[in-house]
Amino acid sequence: MRTNNEHVKKIIISIYFVFLVLAIVLPIFIDSLRIFSGNATLSSISFAVAFAGLFFLVHFICKYFEYDSDGEKVILTSKGLLLSKYLNYRQHIVEFEKESLVAYSFKNYIIYRTLSIYIKDSRGNKRKEVFNITLVTKRKRRYIRQSLRKILKTNKKSAL
Repeated sequence: MRTNNEHVKKIIISIYFVFLVLAIVLPIFIDSLRIFSGNATLSSISFAVAFAGLFFLVHFICKYFEYDSDGEKVILTSKGLLLSKYLNYRQHIVEFEKESLVAYSFKNYIIYRTLSIYIKDSRGNKRKEVFNITLVTKRKRRYIRQSLRKILKTNKKSAL
């Protein structure tokens, strides 16, 4: 099965554009506050901190995710949406044999969701890989869960 969250790319690019416009308009707004209230240092600092915090929150959460379980291997890819064609500094790819999957878990935090994959390496040790699946739709998360459950079921049957 193959799935991704390609549809959110346009939305996230639009959000980054809104941030760019806000970065241009915010200093003008802060300057107009100084004209009306004399000393607007505290409000300007709070606007700047809130803007920077919101920008980094969106940057942290917004990632492209792809799941591919066609064939003998499972491939999970996570990468940033902004500048991902030119600069892959946030790219995380895990490729493993289906037989080496030990367990998986989905975690749902308030505004952040993760998929944890537990894989057995060649030495028999387990390693944990975590992926950001915040922008993956509920239906696609269900398909990923079904696919991983099927792989684990097959692994248990072959172990017996």
